[in-house]
Amino acid sequence: MLRDLKTALLLFLFLAVMTGCIYPLAMTVIGQAVFPHQANGSLLRMRGQVVGSSLIGQYFRERRYFWSRPSATSPVPDDAAASGASNLGPDNPELLKHVQDRIGRLRRADPHARGPVPVDLVTSSGSGLDPDISLAAANYQLPRVAQAGGISGSILRQLIRDNTIKPVGGFIGEPVVDVVRLDLALDRIYSSKHRSVKTPQ
Repeated sequence: MLRDLKTALLLFLFLAVMTGCIYPLAMTVIGQAVFPHQANGSLLRMRGQVVGSSLIGQYFRERRYFWSRPSATSPVPDDAAASGASNLGPDNPELLKHVQDRIGRLRRADPHARGPVPVDLVTSSGSGLDPDISLAAANYQLPRVAQAGGISGSILRQLIRDNTIKPVGGFIGEPVVDVVRLDLALDRIYSSKHRSVKTPQ
């Protein structure tokens, strides 16, 4: 019996050291060496300050910015500490009401918008924090952003192209637009316009 106990104890200590120390340390070293940006949270910086992560959506609601997917986190939108879906089924009346409310908000923000509203603008993702939208969702918002922000459509289309993530390997998945990066690029344009207005002639 003592022999079995000793074997079990040694096995426990070996696994504890391997899985609790050596393995996490090895993964940390490899991550920092090979994927430092991703290993540190895929952080986004603006003027030297951390302003978000490319993996987590942010709550933009000014008309001059592109809007991401609705957030399922409550009570604060895009709260990374409360990630989760709404758990409402497709035939749930409450989900239909949420979708209708979101369509109404989009229509009010841009009364001249035509065509169907892309589904990802009125439904939240499984995590409730999705930073990406489809190309259709970005293009649907383009006229509103152009009008509210005073930026030409051609510049906005280029910004959308610059912040589009292509499918893995060119064929796995669909192209998506990173809204956080896109709106940060817009912010840089708005900041430069603001500085140029204040610059003495």
